[in-house]
Amino acid sequence: MRLHGAALGWDILLAPINVMLSPVFVLTRIAAGLCDRIGMRRVAIWLSERRILLRTAVARRVELCIVTDLLDLSMPQGAAARDPDALSRAVLAAPQFREWIRARQSTADAQALGRSISEALGDYAGTRSAVAEITTALISLTLGALVFHALTPGMISMAPGIANAVAQTNAIAEFPMGQSLGGLWYGLFPTGAGPWLITATVTCLVMIGSVVAAFAGILVDPVQSRLGIHRRRLMRLIDTLEDELCGPGSKPFAAREHYYARLLDLWDAGASLLRLFRN
Repeated sequence: MRLHGAALGWDILLAPINVMLSPVFVLTRIAAGLCDRIGMRRVAIWLSERRILLRTAVARRVELCIVTDLLDLSMPQGAAARDPDALSRAVLAAPQFREWIRARQSTADAQALGRSISEALGDYAGTRSAVAEITTALISLTLGALVFHALTPGMISMAPGIANAVAQTNAIAEFPMGQSLGGLWYGLFPTGAGPWLITATVTCLVMIGSVVAAFAGILVDPVQSRLGIHRRRLMRLIDTLEDELCGPGSKPFAAREHYYARLLDLWDAGASLLRLFRN
């Protein structure tokens, strides 16, 4: 609850933007991996350094907790929000990293190390948006199964069902011969929602979904902690930091949660297409 207190504000608006940007993030990471395999090292580095996702206040707080509590670096609260390079400078100024930084061949290599560690921490904190997206999809899936008896792994796939229910209720309420006969009539001849009602429903559901996504960690963080997901993700981050400091720096942090969220998107798109063709 204390962690997500930072979500009150702009995070509610940033959540749906990050949902839209998440496929771009996945594509850049896939492209970076392919370029690295075929020998286009500079292009791969440039792609991997792109910060696609917008940093939320909760993500900045998570980064600060890791920097101060895990890495034991000195960094004032709010410094990362004021200066994007503050984390990189904190890494370069850390006495516990001085030996590895001095081993770098040049100042540019040392600065690249600071940026790499900063990017790894940013990718780690950015997984929260993907987990929030997955949580929102699971909530939508559960509500769709309970209310509409249909698979709705996304707000968009849930919108037609809600819009049709609203249209049906309004039609029954406005039936000229009363609601009882209206219920019988529209039970035999159901009415459908128009495009404007569906559009308005999608807009409302996206707004509700953004609020759910901003505070989804309150529900899912205890579950991840109990299942050991938090620990395994943190160990992957530590492996990446160790490789950056002591190794060749060829082991980027694997943000797997974004790929899981894209699988839900594909499921949602497939269900929507199937429903369209069936209609």
